[in-house]
Amino acid sequence: MNLGTTLPLNTPIQPHAGDSFAITFAPLSLEEVYALADDPGNGAVVVMSGTVRNKTDGKPVVALEYQAYEPMALRVFQQIAAEIRKTWPDVNRVAIHHRTGRLQIGEISVLVAVGSPHRSEAFEACRYAIDTLKHQAPIWKKEHWEDGSSSWVSIGACEQNC
Repeated sequence: MNLGTTLPLNTPIQPHAGDSFAITFAPLSLEEVYALADDPGNGAVVVMSGTVRNKTDGKPVVALEYQAYEPMALRVFQQIAAEIRKTWPDVNRVAIHHRTGRLQIGEISVLVAVGSPHRSEAFEACRYAIDTLKHQAPIWKKEHWEDGSSSWVSIGACEQNC
């Protein structure tokens, strides 16, 4: 689903007051991001947690390293939330937080949470957010392999199952 494109950096976006966007070196908290997406008008909060897995294409991974161009990534996150509200106007809150730095197997690399009065919109908007983030945000990951080698991969180059 392609609902929109990222606006240039100089185009103003008015972020929704309840939304939360972050690029951080600190570990991400499911409870914190859930709370940021929660609202008394919600009937559902859907959270997508991306974690570091131990294999890519059958090859053993020992860690991932993330880097981001933070101003542009945050801009992309804001644009994603704006597009969500155009498509699912009842959405109450959107939270998108992404880690940078070196992460070990099992650590959370990204959290996307969407709060909405209805579950179907929350699920659809959350999926749209993570899929769009992976293809548009200037975030890169370096896979560290068990054999000591490593390679950089643009998240946007990932297949849908990344």
